[in-house]
Amino acid sequence: MKYSSIILLFLLFFGLSCKLDRKEVAKEPIIKKDSVLNKDLPFAWEGANIYFLLTDRFNNANPDNDVNFNRDNPTGKLRGFMGGDIQGISEKIEEGYFDELGVNAIWFTPVVEQIHGDTDEGTGNTYGYHGYWAKDWTALDSNFGTKQDLADLVKKAHDHGIRVLMDVVVNHTGPITEEDPAWPDEWVIREPTCEFTNYENTTNCTLVNNLPDVRTLSDESVELPDHLLAKWKKEGRLSTELDELQLFFERTGYPRSPRFYIIKWLTDYVHELGIDGFRVDTVKHVNENVWTELYREASYAFETWKRKHPDAVLDDNPFYMVGEVYGYGISGGREYDFGDKKVDYFDHGFKSLINFELKNDASKEYDSIFSKYSRLLRTKLKGKSALNYLTSHDDGSPFDKDRKEPKRAANVLLLTPGASQIYYGDETARSLVIDSTQGDATLRSFMNWEDLDKESTKDILDHWRKLGKFRREHLAVGAGRHRRLSKSPYTFGRTYMNGDVKDKVVIALDLPDGEKSIWVKGFFGDGTKLFDAYSQTEVTVENGKVVLDNDYDISLLELRE
Repeated sequence: MKYSSIILLFLLFFGLSCKLDRKEVAKEPIIKKDSVLNKDLPFAWEGANIYFLLTDRFNNANPDNDVNFNRDNPTGKLRGFMGGDIQGISEKIEEGYFDELGVNAIWFTPVVEQIHGDTDEGTGNTYGYHGYWAKDWTALDSNFGTKQDLADLVKKAHDHGIRVLMDVVVNHTGPITEEDPAWPDEWVIREPTCEFTNYENTTNCTLVNNLPDVRTLSDESVELPDHLLAKWKKEGRLSTELDELQLFFERTGYPRSPRFYIIKWLTDYVHELGIDGFRVDTVKHVNENVWTELYREASYAFETWKRKHPDAVLDDNPFYMVGEVYGYGISGGREYDFGDKKVDYFDHGFKSLINFELKNDASKEYDSIFSKYSRLLRTKLKGKSALNYLTSHDDGSPFDKDRKEPKRAANVLLLTPGASQIYYGDETARSLVIDSTQGDATLRSFMNWEDLDKESTKDILDHWRKLGKFRREHLAVGAGRHRRLSKSPYTFGRTYMNGDVKDKVVIALDLPDGEKSIWVKGFFGDGTKLFDAYSQTEVTVENGKVVLDNDYDISLLELRE
């Protein structure tokens, strides 16, 4: 009787445990057992894996905020708001989507309040769905969400070891429409239009017609625009905004010129929410001293936030800024050449610049790409970095526009030394050619979540996930020193050493089907146990090599703990 009771209790407990386990599994549809969710993994911006998305085109978690400010006029195809929001990004963070991709930083398009009206500048009637047409830098756009939504996003991202980059614009306001009055002449210029042939006609001009350019050159104090004061008064926050501005200018001693107002408004998000970095728009169209000033105030805000929230701090990395200097290539080193003047933007607050060169290199032999980038990052750009990409929201000539080589794109982007920028849908082969669109709208379709049920998409996504997680778990991949070990099959090693952090991996590409030998001599000694993270296979080094037997054409070798 005694033993029967014990057995009965055991069975009841076991059954209850099984039910609980099934319940937990149901809550986690994306994260797999082999996922590594470790926010304490070593991190360096030099090797970051950054996911870039259009806030309005990624995931719609709150349909209630899809239409605001009477934005219901017909637009050109893919030129109106489609419902994506901040909550949608948070939802995918919680589901583990970014963890599975090995993403450790997210950059999303600007979420500040956009112009309310629509405009047609020759590419179809358009609203500010993309976020680059600011109306009020101090408020979030209702279509994207609330400041609480943004605070929740930052916290959830940090809980997953993911840094948050805000996309910021200092260069211009939004276009003038019937619903959106012009900013005063003391704030903006409306002509001439930029010619892009020298420094002056690239920085002190408007990018396009009806896109007022902020007077960032001016040190003259200006009054706040009447339309902004009226807006704040209507929203019940006029005195708060004025008091905060008073404190900012008293602390800094800056003149009340247009750029310092905007710098204050943008760095408030860092101070209040713990934003980890800025992706800065239209960098070469603004006099470079502005970026020094922006970085100074953002760093002050970041360090202040860290002191106030010690338990929420991820690491001791300083505030990060990456700039969009359109047309910059890594071969140019630290300087961008305007023709009549060269500017070193890395000397004005930027850790990285977006590298427009990789898309042209991507069709070359792997070692030609990897060796070149490893060399440049240790010579011309030593101490700085580049953010590599293959597709983006405004590059009409991306690599593999027809998505014929999505796995090669992953190999090039995620294995090239430097930081990587995944553009939303790279990992799912989202189409970059949409019929009946004009201009860059063809690059900005809604995320193709519906394709995740297709076997072909699953296969592509699985490849991106394996490489992305390996990159996240090994700083050596993006931030390490490259060394070719074998020409055929092509095998290379990467090593990273910085203080107590030491990491090394061996990667092989274009492997044959079936049994294959991978040369690791000089990296891993005989008898060393390794793990192929791609095929999930344990191997041991013998005679300077390891042997695998599978049909994968890639191997990701790491030391087995």
